[in-house]
Amino acid sequence: MADPSPNVAFDQIRRERDLYRRLLALGEQTELRPLLAEALRLAVEITGARLGYLELLDDRERGPQAQWSMTHGTTQDAIDGSAVSQGIVAEALAKEQTIMTPSALEDTRFQARESVRIRRIEAVLCCPIGSDPPVGVLYLQGRSGAGPFSEQDRLLAELFARQLAPIAHRLLVRDRGTPDPTQPARTQLRLDKVIGRSDAFGVLLRQVALIAPLDVSVLLTGPSGTGKSQIARVIHDNGPRGRHPFIDVNCAALPETLIESELFGALPGAHSTATRKIEGKVAAAEGGTLFLDEVGELSPSAQAKLLQLLQSKEYFPLGGTRALHADVRIIAATNLDLRQAVAEKRFRQDLLYRLQVLPMHVPPLAQRRSDIGPLTTFFCAEACRRHGLPALEPSTAALRAAEAAEWPGNVRQLAHAVEAGAIRAAGEGAKRLERHHLFADPAGLAGAEALTFQEATRRFQAGFLRDALVAADWNVMDVAQRLDLARSHVYNLIKAFGLTR
Repeated sequence: MADPSPNVAFDQIRRERDLYRRLLALGEQTELRPLLAEALRLAVEITGARLGYLELLDDRERGPQAQWSMTHGTTQDAIDGSAVSQGIVAEALAKEQTIMTPSALEDTRFQARESVRIRRIEAVLCCPIGSDPPVGVLYLQGRSGAGPFSEQDRLLAELFARQLAPIAHRLLVRDRGTPDPTQPARTQLRLDKVIGRSDAFGVLLRQVALIAPLDVSVLLTGPSGTGKSQIARVIHDNGPRGRHPFIDVNCAALPETLIESELFGALPGAHSTATRKIEGKVAAAEGGTLFLDEVGELSPSAQAKLLQLLQSKEYFPLGGTRALHADVRIIAATNLDLRQAVAEKRFRQDLLYRLQVLPMHVPPLAQRRSDIGPLTTFFCAEACRRHGLPALEPSTAALRAAEAAEWPGNVRQLAHAVEAGAIRAAGEGAKRLERHHLFADPAGLAGAEALTFQEATRRFQAGFLRDALVAADWNVMDVAQRLDLARSHVYNLIKAFGLTR
């Protein structure tokens, strides 16, 4: 092939020079939307595209409204109506690679996609903006002149995307609500080893800041493993009783025959094992806080005594005939629906009213996705310190996989998985906690076919998502809406599970 003529080479140099100059001007932008509009206008101009779409993704997982996008040569409604191939966008983001085709309609990779067939999409040039992970995507469709996009168009588009990434990231960080939503509460509360910066966690900590100084009963609700006991401790430490005892009682772990004795104490002879006076947890918490975890598991008789304690600040030890006074604050927690338990006559309605003077819901990890990365890093460091292991940090791939995974056991399950992963990584002499340490296959470790609940869940999720993508012709927007997920989270799942068309 002949070398390009001097005029062609000069034209390429001139186009790159002009692009650099205009990118430098873009770097002076201080507002996100004007940046997107000017950047997309520039990308369309330098490549000769007829239609352009530019999207930036917010990695804090606050939902579709937290994404920024701009169109050129079409409308946002048309984009939402599949004027562009969302499958090509998803593939470019998941693979972190440029996708270029002279005709999507004739390309075996894309011709079966509904959007491609309906819109009869021809030339496409699509490249991710930034990497590990991408902060967005540039999608260009159709040519104002004849023919497909050229190799020079691809090089210019990739150059444009590389230079735009740090500018966009700077404005994204600023526009997505920093300082973090937990900061106001952190200035009021002592929050040692309380990790999280998500919106949902910010709401919870604001409630804690309001409730902690008040000497009233609190009912913490939420799924198992969300950290209700830690929140109870924060309320105690930051309240007027913080210098006094914090007594933690797991009601589900106590035999029904002994729970009243454990809580309220017993006099000698009150039951077969009471050979001496037994001091109960209520007395041990005098002046401080009594935390009743899994309060929904209390027996009916223990519920009646707890109600008396809340109403009169008095209680009777087993075998006792004289009421004892108790100066304690009650914080209760449950993962049960106590209203349903009341309807089924398993829990006293009057006790529920007394407990939930100030009810608080502790959100599951699924509503705190932006906290998964910091929690993973924290648990890794804690595991290394506790077990005397060499210091480890999670790799980017491990963090992305953790953020993409579902954690039905919430923070507790994540902590255990990271601890086990840190031990595996240290055993291999690894320098970092990698994805395969975090999600090790027990069949490979133990030579058995059984899967952990977590691994089985991951495999189900991968298959479920793959089926949803195929059914939607890889239209990620449709899949996100159908599965009630943020679109950026769907992209992360595609990459974490290694899904391809």
